[in-house]
Amino acid sequence: MTSTDSISTATKHGRQGEATVRSKGGRPRSFDRDAALDQAMHLFWRHGYETTSINDLTTAMGITPPSLYTAFGDKRRLFLEAVRRYAGEPEAAEAAIAAAPSAREAARSLLTGAVVMFTGANTPPGCLLASATASGSASSRDVQIAVAAYRHRIADAFAARIGQDVAAGVLPAETDGPALARLVVAVIQGLSVMARDGLPKDALASVADAALHAWPSETPA
Repeated sequence: MTSTDSISTATKHGRQGEATVRSKGGRPRSFDRDAALDQAMHLFWRHGYETTSINDLTTAMGITPPSLYTAFGDKRRLFLEAVRRYAGEPEAAEAAIAAAPSAREAARSLLTGAVVMFTGANTPPGCLLASATASGSASSRDVQIAVAAYRHRIADAFAARIGQDVAAGVLPAETDGPALARLVVAVIQGLSVMARDGLPKDALASVADAALHAWPSETPA
């Protein structure tokens, strides 16, 4: 997430090359780890964390269960790595929000980027973070907490950026930064739900525009 035009775009890890696992006979066998991780990411994105089975994953990834465990650890760690591949490291998003020309421009980037990402032609509709753990049992609580923590960090960084604009006199002194930041996050969550419901890109974009029109009036520099 290196600019205000790409705050909500995933910041990918560097290419990790091939993963090497050993067959039952002890002979090393390689597969494209990044390609396998992409398949897992799309599966979690489409079906959710709990309802995606190990068999579903290995079939989509083209590997065996032992290869999955050797290369990724277990289903939980595979999912969390898929989340990082999708969303990038939170530090990058925080830095991009802090570097935005204004909090409003950061909000614009988050919302418009979400519309683009949630309606990709070659990806499942909606947001992986919003849909993969929207529901789940107590056994997946730690995964739900990890995903929620990512959203909290983005909201906190955004609230801090709003606070900077308030301190600079760009936004009214009475602006509630944390509430405004959570509003943007809530709209993004709603955009994900509407995308999964089949709402087209232009309709989602109009919702994002309406949210920006509700932004507090800024004082010209």
